[in-house]
Amino acid sequence: HVQLVESEGGSVLAGGSLRLSCVVSGVIDPSYCMGWFRQAPRKEREGVAGLYTLGGTNSADSVKGRFTISHDNAKNTLYLQMDNLKPEDTGMYYCAAAIPWRGGVCAYIRTEFNYWGQGTQVTVS
Repeated sequence: HVQLVESEGGSVLAGGSLRLSCVVSGVIDPSYCMGWFRQAPRKEREGVAGLYTLGGTNSADSVKGRFTISHDNAKNTLYLQMDNLKPEDTGMYYCAAAIPWRGGVCAYIRTEFNYWGQGTQVTVS
């Protein structure tokens, strides 16, 4: 069965960087949609970035130019490189996968994702 396991997050000062990773296992079809989401205390879970494993990425305006989503097909691992972090980036970060993928643009629409990682905490002070 499909499993997503995220790396540990961390605590950084504003302006710092962190890289999250998410290993996907149990997938046979190499084409699917993946995404990163985050949830701050007392707020709704929001999409951060999306990636189609055969090509194509997009990200939320709030993180454009600071966060980069990428995928290593050989390792079945999704990454989120976060630079110039701000206190408002603090929250629990989740990776997610939409398998099978319906086709079309792979965005970060929460309802389209059916597999989720356990979440990892990112704190920016």
